[in-house]
Amino acid sequence: MKHQIRKRALITGMTGQDGSYLAEFLLFKDYEVHGIIRRASTFNTERISHIYVDPHNPEARLFLHYGDLSDSEQISNIIYNIKPDEIYHLGAQSHVRVSFDIPEYTSNITALGTTRILEAVRRSGQHIKFYQASSSEMFGTAKPPQNEETPFEPRSPYACAKVYAYWMAKNYRQGYGIFACNGILFNHESPRRGETFVTRKITRAVAAISAGEQKYLYLGNLKAKRDWGFAPEYVEAMWKIMNQEQAGDFVIGTGQPHSVEDFVKTAFDYVGLKWKPYVKIDQRYFRPTEVENLYADSAKTEEKIGWQPKVEFLDLVKIMVDADMRAQGLKPVGEGDKILEEKFPQKWWKGD
Repeated sequence: MKHQIRKRALITGMTGQDGSYLAEFLLFKDYEVHGIIRRASTFNTERISHIYVDPHNPEARLFLHYGDLSDSEQISNIIYNIKPDEIYHLGAQSHVRVSFDIPEYTSNITALGTTRILEAVRRSGQHIKFYQASSSEMFGTAKPPQNEETPFEPRSPYACAKVYAYWMAKNYRQGYGIFACNGILFNHESPRRGETFVTRKITRAVAAISAGEQKYLYLGNLKAKRDWGFAPEYVEAMWKIMNQEQAGDFVIGTGQPHSVEDFVKTAFDYVGLKWKPYVKIDQRYFRPTEVENLYADSAKTEEKIGWQPKVEFLDLVKIMVDADMRAQGLKPVGEGDKILEEKFPQKWWKGD
């Protein structure tokens, strides 16, 4: 019987929300998984600690490599030495509000980092599939619902950098025949979401206020509407996109818009609290240029790769609040846990 060779994947941004779920999913699919992480004086691998195995273990299939998206030589060396079948480029300076404060750094990492990887792939001479993590923020003020044909109208340095990276992926696909895909993902959240992002900021505050450890939640634009989905489902869509016969560009989202205020009210209601006494508006959290309404038209994705989300908005809020209540040492309401059990009876991710 012929031995089947295991696929090898390289993930940038592995220690982030999406990178950790994707690593877990690819291990579930029997890949050998490599991740690029930045050197730091403190541990920054909490999201993958539950899947990490000492590389001396002969059964290890997860390996970490120090690198930085600003260092083209190191990126090239990693790709040359690993010889991956697939690269999932998720690494970026990904906080939209922060991108206004550090626009040059955002451009260097989020935009040029993509070019550095694509150029390393081109020069390698290997047949490597490439996935670019594009963003719904690229649509900016374009009329919703937004799909693959909607023109980009970016409204932040982060969005501008992502538009650049999107077009570089398409140019390398068209110019050099590289299998380069763009996944234009709308907002996707989970208990692993970074604590400075608005959804996680809300659910952590709900838990902390319930525990009597926080008095107020400070937010910016409550009227902004987003299309919020569940991150584990979105990384599975990434893999499906990369396993099409032809490379392409795909919008991923639920198609359901909800405001930040909707998220706040739903989260507080879930634990039996009125939200208005606890929420205060702080102008520092407003962007210089706001994006008011983003929600997806994912008809192409549904037709081409057969992807549909299982977790709706209310489910998502309950899942995240339950996780943060538990992290706070409180008993969760439990509806979110039941949703996960019912909709994902054999879920591939652990550790939340």
